[in-house]
Amino acid sequence: MSELVYAVGCEAGLESALVRWWLCALARSRCPLRSGRLAGMYHSSTQRRHWTFRSEEELVRCRADANRKFRCKAVANGKVRQNDSLLLETREELTICKYYEKKLLDFCSVFKPAMPRSVVGTATMYFKRFYLNNSVMEYHPRIIMLTCAFLACKVDEFNVSSAQFVGNLRENPPGQEKALEQILEYELLLIQQLNFHLIVHNPFRPFEGFLIDLKTRYPLLENPEVLRKAADDFLNRVALTDAYLLFTPSQIALTAIVSSASRAGINMESYLSECLTLKENRTSLSQLLDGMKCMKNLIKKYEPPRPEEVTVLKQKLEKCHSSELALNTHLKKRKGYEDDEYITKKSKMEEEEWTDDDLVDSL
Repeated sequence: MSELVYAVGCEAGLESALVRWWLCALARSRCPLRSGRLAGMYHSSTQRRHWTFRSEEELVRCRADANRKFRCKAVANGKVRQNDSLLLETREELTICKYYEKKLLDFCSVFKPAMPRSVVGTATMYFKRFYLNNSVMEYHPRIIMLTCAFLACKVDEFNVSSAQFVGNLRENPPGQEKALEQILEYELLLIQQLNFHLIVHNPFRPFEGFLIDLKTRYPLLENPEVLRKAADDFLNRVALTDAYLLFTPSQIALTAIVSSASRAGINMESYLSECLTLKENRTSLSQLLDGMKCMKNLIKKYEPPRPEEVTVLKQKLEKCHSSELALNTHLKKRKGYEDDEYITKKSKMEEEEWTDDDLVDSL
């Protein structure tokens, strides 16, 4: 519960009051922080200082700069012209990123042994951060997404061997070995591009903390567990948006709780005002609610990439990574891992469960 409401307090201007509340709650629970990693609070983290942005416009600028820098590099190499139709526009790069981000989540969801949610969240955040400052035309998202998942397993101490990891790819043993070679080659690059900021604060811990708090200090809600299913759905959907780059983990967790309660016809205003000590500061409460509304709007306006558009863009992307253009000058592409179909295994039953209502086609 180290970041439970601290970040909300920071954003709402009620840091001291909420910290006092958290310290009291921690004392009542007699639950020590279990590791040095968890002891680091969000407010002092590299995530807050370097990877939490003030607006969507700031993210747009970062992605546009990454696209522009790569174009300049490609032109300098004499391979293409500045406005060559072979190159992807910033909007097209974002579409490709959305496509592979969903593939990353799909890969993690069927991973064996089962991957903890914190690892999935960390991998997703790595992927988002990497392509804020890099172009898909230089580093193919197919291998970057797997490298993100591989690194997240290490950082979050999910005990899985490299052989187990690539065993989740739809490939024969030689192909898995080649895939592992690429992952290991790109791992250091990924770490460098993340500026060695590897600790990710996910919304799942504060989410559990809020549920515990509701059970112990909010008797008006008889069974807070009824909120879990819809809240989990909210967290899954918000992971596809830029919310992780714009809001604190506890804001995301609290919004998941409030959104779930709203769908169930439960009014949580008294919990926000009384239990979270926001009653005396209506301005801060209003700001918090505005942030929640903005987060919900991110989900509403999220549009999964259209399959026909993805097909066209993937052809352009493969052209950029072809030996003919060789725009990726960092690493030599290794033969044997060029097909998205290798990314994951799925059981026949699971494939049949997917419908056209899913965000994108299944793997």
